[in-house]
Amino acid sequence: MGVLGIFKKGLTKTRNFFSESFTKIAAGTGHFDDDMLDEFEETLVRADCGLPASSDIIDTVKASIRKTGNDSREAVMDVVRKRMLEILGDKTSFELEEGKLNILLMVGVNGTGKTTTAGKLAARYKKAGKKVIMAAADTFRAAAVEQLKSWGERTSTAVIAHPEGADPAAVVYDAVQAAKARKADLLIVDTAGRLHNKKNLMDELAKINRVINREAPDANIHSLLIIDATTGQNAVLQAQSFAEVAELDYIGITKLDGSAKGGVAIAVAYNSKLPIILAGLGESVEDLVDFDPIDFVNSLIE
Repeated sequence: MGVLGIFKKGLTKTRNFFSESFTKIAAGTGHFDDDMLDEFEETLVRADCGLPASSDIIDTVKASIRKTGNDSREAVMDVVRKRMLEILGDKTSFELEEGKLNILLMVGVNGTGKTTTAGKLAARYKKAGKKVIMAAADTFRAAAVEQLKSWGERTSTAVIAHPEGADPAAVVYDAVQAAKARKADLLIVDTAGRLHNKKNLMDELAKINRVINREAPDANIHSLLIIDATTGQNAVLQAQSFAEVAELDYIGITKLDGSAKGGVAIAVAYNSKLPIILAGLGESVEDLVDFDPIDFVNSLIE
């Protein structure tokens, strides 16, 4: 199954939600008036596109109708597609730089699938022939360390870990040294999802970054925020919170297949202005795919 097929299969619940709602709104005439467009906006909000993005999309539709006079279902849906694609931006990916150490910091609250995504990424790059090391820097949650070790065994990937409660920055220090000594292509760092308060989290992430910048100043360093599609607008709040305490480069969205409201990708992209690069659309390793805005929108709105 190709990536488009995986997206279509994974977004079945959301697509059904959208199509049923759209059909009901414009079923009679095949055209949209102001009341129908207001209903359309409510549908977008209920699909977790978020109020700001939903209002923006419908305002764009209304402006198009005023300009062209075309209020047909086809014309409206075409404008919606185009505006969604503008919000999501161009397809972006995390690229390894050859000949140097690449470091990917995994951030996000506990339960979003952050550690699982780290393991799946290790499997992906190992399959591509890259030398990968993982660092279990979420030392405040014993389950996270054990889970990452399990992925290490499953993918034959070295995992650098310390006992529960150890200093995460010390884990990262050892992991960077190991990565340099073994000439690794990629170091994936699984960080804590939640500490006692936002300041603690910010301090911990800042400390980890200081260690990396000091010990691997020439490394290609990026951060990836993992959010869970099934948490709806909480995912937007999580993106805002982590943006306040860390320099984020990318977003990955897990469990899109388990949500009937996959529009959260639109909400997160609209609010964070960050590119979404990964989508989790199932349990298997192969179901973690590169996020393609065109495939996503075409799978959302047929």
